[in-house]
Amino acid sequence: MAEEIKTEETKTEETQADETKVQRATGKRKTAVAAVRLVQGKGEFVVNGKTLEEYFGSGPLPLVVKQPLAAVDRLTKYNVYANVTGGGISGQAGALRHGISKALVALEEDLRQQLKRLGFLTRDPRMKERKKYGQRGARARFQFSKR
Repeated sequence: MAEEIKTEETKTEETQADETKVQRATGKRKTAVAAVRLVQGKGEFVVNGKTLEEYFGSGPLPLVVKQPLAAVDRLTKYNVYANVTGGGISGQAGALRHGISKALVALEEDLRQQLKRLGFLTRDPRMKERKKYGQRGARARFQFSKR
């Protein structure tokens, strides 16, 4: 009898999981990494436990983060929960945009071509160049002295 109850409980959990689609993805830019969860909802954004405006301010960065969802008209269809680490605030916004795009494609494969054309699925490879020994910086040399 106890086994029957367990099987019924697991079945209800599975059907609940099927109804609410949850997709995880990782986005990267520079040294920033964003772990993104996309859940069916009403357009709520939570980044490191704060709302999008609290975390990124009211400048252009919240718009950058919302670009993939706005481009495919899904702003009010999914809730976004993300943990972002590393890099600066601009790199984190780019990483979040990349992660949201990858999660959208995993949920709805037909959006791939549209997001790819806009460049949201391409990881920006630009990184800070390392400092070389015998030089002041990555490319800057020490001041030359003739004597």
